[in-house]
Amino acid sequence: MLSVNELKSRTYEERMEDVYRELPIRTSEWTNYNASDPGITILENITAFEALQGAEIVTLSYRARMALLKMAGFLPHRGKCSKVLLSSDHLTEPVTLKAGERFHLGDLTFETNREMVVGGVRISGIFTHDGKDFKDVGYCLDKEISVPARVFGESPRVGNSIYFMIEGDPTSQKEIILYVRAQDNKHRNRTEDRTEHIFADVEWECFTENGFEKINVRDYTGAFLSSGEIRISLPLSRMATYGDAPIGGYCVRATLTRAEYDMVPRITNVFGFLFEVLQKDTQAFSQTFNRNDRIPVSSPIGTEVYYLVFGKEKKGSSYRRYELVASPGQRGRYVTYDDTHDGRVTFTFDEEEFGYAPMKCKECVRVIIYSEEVMRRYNVGKVVGYDDQEIEIPGRNIVHESFFLIARRKDEDGYIYDFVRPEKKGNGALYYHLLEGEGKIIIEDPGDFIDADLFMGSMAITMGSRGNISPGSDVQIERKDVPQGFYNPGAGTGGSFRETLDEVKDRFVSDMRVPYRAVTAGDYEEIVKTTPGLCIRKARAFTESDNNMIKVVVMPDSDEKFPKLSRIYTQKIEERIKARRLLTSQFAVIKPAYAAVGVKCTVYVKRHFTDCRAQIEERIRSRVDYINTEHNFGERLRFEDVFYAIQELDCVEYVYDLSLHSENNKLAQMKEYDIYPRFDCLCYPGEINIELVTSDK
Repeated sequence: MLSVNELKSRTYEERMEDVYRELPIRTSEWTNYNASDPGITILENITAFEALQGAEIVTLSYRARMALLKMAGFLPHRGKCSKVLLSSDHLTEPVTLKAGERFHLGDLTFETNREMVVGGVRISGIFTHDGKDFKDVGYCLDKEISVPARVFGESPRVGNSIYFMIEGDPTSQKEIILYVRAQDNKHRNRTEDRTEHIFADVEWECFTENGFEKINVRDYTGAFLSSGEIRISLPLSRMATYGDAPIGGYCVRATLTRAEYDMVPRITNVFGFLFEVLQKDTQAFSQTFNRNDRIPVSSPIGTEVYYLVFGKEKKGSSYRRYELVASPGQRGRYVTYDDTHDGRVTFTFDEEEFGYAPMKCKECVRVIIYSEEVMRRYNVGKVVGYDDQEIEIPGRNIVHESFFLIARRKDEDGYIYDFVRPEKKGNGALYYHLLEGEGKIIIEDPGDFIDADLFMGSMAITMGSRGNISPGSDVQIERKDVPQGFYNPGAGTGGSFRETLDEVKDRFVSDMRVPYRAVTAGDYEEIVKTTPGLCIRKARAFTESDNNMIKVVVMPDSDEKFPKLSRIYTQKIEERIKARRLLTSQFAVIKPAYAAVGVKCTVYVKRHFTDCRAQIEERIRSRVDYINTEHNFGERLRFEDVFYAIQELDCVEYVYDLSLHSENNKLAQMKEYDIYPRFDCLCYPGEINIELVTSDK
């Protein structure tokens, strides 16, 4: 059977060559192969139809491809703007940033997504409190220093607190955003919910006129275990200054109400009073207004822009376009404008003067602002009405949420305009898909919009993963009246382009290779190691055939010399296995055991080496230590591995004598010269006796 690729790639000429080769084999009576022969004409028509059919087989519409992917549970991920947090500590006075305020780093553009007040407020001090005394950890505010601070002490317990002292009145801030840089553990798995706290609970409060009041906080650090942001919503009560800390000021504190940490949280830096910008470059911007007289508009995309103004003359109706005029004196749908040439324009409607004006209702006026580049190509095309009509648009890597088209139709009173977003269903609606990466739309259902003209409405461009900038950059604002020096303490996150079909296929294949159902020992081990939120260094699964039991021994990564399996670890692992095991399978999660292995050796060393003993001991420890190396549970410790590890050292002439012995025969036994740990046991170096003999060579 021919594959799909063969059906597509074979041309009409190649197929006719096969026909001519087959004819003499099929019959010897057919001798006229000229085009004038009716039989040849019939074969040519059939072959041409076969070629067209082969091409059609592999030509799937966008709708069909999406339906097939959806059946498999996979759809392309949309492109996303990178999110970056910027510090305003260098601003001594508050500054109001409007929505769409633009910042730059090289050729990357960043924009605010709402109006906000920044600057004039900063963190002046950080103190930890253990219930008795304050300890100053304010050095975490210095971005040039990375000394880890144990914010809840050497042994965190319930009641320990951290105080953030604030200079300046923060009441003008709707939300306080902090960024905490912590000593992250490379073995810790990401949680599925970034705000989930597995090992501790923190109660956040701020000091007000009524004392300390609880506040709502979204903590993405796992209670200071990982680097991330902390978003603090201030209360309705007015904040007051707090005087019981070593320094005075406004105060926000975090207190442990549960402390079961697997590792002591250590933070190196704290950055306060940040604000959020998104990496995107808006090229066509839309604003709506609920008034119908004087409309002030401020352009977020520069001064060299073009305006289109639309008004709604009946509630629930489509919009009408109003032409711009500098002064009154004519009848029709006109609007006067006053341009100050600094990106600000005021539009004025006058029904008495012009005879037309929008009615006063919700979103009765819409103003579209175009950059020059988009305005040149803002006419997209016409809705023809055939299935899956494709239309190119002037831009690639478009921010999906920012995009809509303007559809123009004609009625008895002129043109009407509708603003149509992608994939919005409704009775008679224009339903289309936006392929933001490719810069095109696919109209699935034209609805009542056949023969409608399409124009660009709103559009922003993103640079995808390039927007995930590294921390420590100096981002510049476009405004000249605001001091420069906006610093990003954390890396940009979330930036990506829309997935291509090939990338979706690769993701599907990759996902199929990740074990979900626990069947083999390797499945159990992988499922345990990837438990969200946990730090797991080693895991081994094995079967006890006598009682049909699967046992999984797990060693977490912790600050302890001999890591133990805590209640939280056992609970989380058991929950994960229960959701993935076969119904008839029984399992148990068991804690690790540790057995010391003693080593005794006599080694001849070369002259002129002064640190022979240290080198030999270090090499022995690296081979015997199963806790801090890649050796797994129950793995045999080979005599020859230790012997040759010592023998290979430059300072060693030869190993004269070597012996290994287990210091706990219940956990690890010696057979011949090797050590055999129990299935749940890890070896570690015990007593090491080294006798050195200097060689004559």
